[in-house]
Amino acid sequence: MTTTQRHPVDQLPALFPLIAGGVQHVAAMYAGVVAPPLIIGAAVGLSPTELALLISASLFTAGLATLLQSLGLWRFGARLPFINGVSFAVVAPVLAIAKEHQRGDALPVIYGSIIVAGVLAVFLAPYFGKLTRFFPVTVSGVVITLIGLSLLPVAIKWIRGQDPHAVGYGSPRNVLLAVVTLVVVLVCNRFLTGVLNRLSLLIGLVVGTLAAWPLGVLDTSAITQAPVFSFVTPLHFGAPRFDVAALVSMCIVMVVAMTESTADMLALGEVVDRPVTETTIANGLRADGAASALSALFGGFTCTAFAQNIGLIALTRMFSRYVVAAAGVVLVLLGLFPVAGGVVALVPQPVLGGAGLVLFGSVAVSGIKALGVAGLGDPAKVMIVAVSLGVGLVPIAAPDFYQHFPAAVQTVFDSGISAGTVTAVLLNLVFGRRPVPVPA
Repeated sequence: MTTTQRHPVDQLPALFPLIAGGVQHVAAMYAGVVAPPLIIGAAVGLSPTELALLISASLFTAGLATLLQSLGLWRFGARLPFINGVSFAVVAPVLAIAKEHQRGDALPVIYGSIIVAGVLAVFLAPYFGKLTRFFPVTVSGVVITLIGLSLLPVAIKWIRGQDPHAVGYGSPRNVLLAVVTLVVVLVCNRFLTGVLNRLSLLIGLVVGTLAAWPLGVLDTSAITQAPVFSFVTPLHFGAPRFDVAALVSMCIVMVVAMTESTADMLALGEVVDRPVTETTIANGLRADGAASALSALFGGFTCTAFAQNIGLIALTRMFSRYVVAAAGVVLVLLGLFPVAGGVVALVPQPVLGGAGLVLFGSVAVSGIKALGVAGLGDPAKVMIVAVSLGVGLVPIAAPDFYQHFPAAVQTVFDSGISAGTVTAVLLNLVFGRRPVPVPA
């Protein structure tokens, strides 16, 4: 088969479109990659310098995951233009795990649970098609909605402040910075088009940070103390530790992430006009699991599909997986320069909170759209969604609700995403209608 007869996914474009397309993909997902380590780093009490290293590790491992997913290696990788990065689904359970452990022990426990969940994903990949019946649209819609709702209080705390006794807690200055950021994001989203429209969140963060400069809010130590170049050191934040409750919570998240990745692969196959087979899904999920386990060793987090880049591919009609591979190379290079992570760490928390309202709210809206597709005219589905959302909102409305329960229960149910997922799956087994077997 000649080059001109190859499918667009497998065609290697000219150098300039290759680089430009790769940078465009990175720009579209950069804010999404760095937001989870920013949230987690603040929760475990990392210094600005350590936070910059955490961001660098997340960028570096997202690049490796993207390269594995797009280029493929043996039975790992869907070989589609598939961007991978840190999953937002992992944030809420990680915060719950961090809450149950001392700051020095939290990250090792988190990484231990991610490694086990990643290995589990590799082994489950060939059989996952049979497990997806436990995660119909009704269940996955609840899960995605709870991801957004669980993270919205984090954005509000960023705006108000974390410590009630700290200077400036809940100050009008913080609220002003958040409002400025939010307004810029909304204006850019409303009036800009094309790539600039997709960069509205990043533009809002930049403008908000510049607005915070004359107010003396910026902490530049992350830049002044971070090295320009540094290889991401394995186990920098400590050797992984294994806690049963944390493992259960993270494995639940991994199964949910695998469900989302499966849906994203099917959607991407439609966009690029390449049928996605069971083998493609299995190879893609193996890559998710392997990349997540490898990511934890380097200081990153669970790596799964970035759905927003599917929209970018549909918009630009640039189907080549080598363009996405170029984006992976850019991410790796960004991860090797901690000073780049230090620039991101400059963003004040009130500014991040203003952008977070849009970012996390959009996640919740995606879940609501999925529930709309599920068709809630069935009373049984209404019952599943209502109770699951209610249980999932308990730790959001009352964070200390389970404080007198055993630690294992707290780790799973202090996360709205974990609590809601367990409830939705169980209720779907009881109230959901079993699919009619299709004759072979």
